[in-house]
Amino acid sequence: MHVLLFILIGLVAGALAGRVVSGHGYGMVGNFVVGVLGAVLGGWMFTTFAGVTSGGVSFSLFTALLGAVALLWVVRLVAPARGLNP
Repeated sequence: MHVLLFILIGLVAGALAGRVVSGHGYGMVGNFVVGVLGAVLGGWMFTTFAGVTSGGVSFSLFTALLGAVALLWVVRLVAPARGLNP
């Protein structure tokens, strides 16, 4: 059950982060990858800077969303859009 919840949180966080940062998502696989990497990054940020190590499902989604937004922001700084999508 935990794996399914992890996948669902990754998909939702990636989709929301894609909408926040660029105005569109990145497809199911792209959203999942962004969400999972964002969850790892967000978990690291909260543990390192705030000392928070656990929370419920809503806090996990919030952490994953913040991490995914930070990840997409850094990716856009490093590799700006090439003008393929207007």
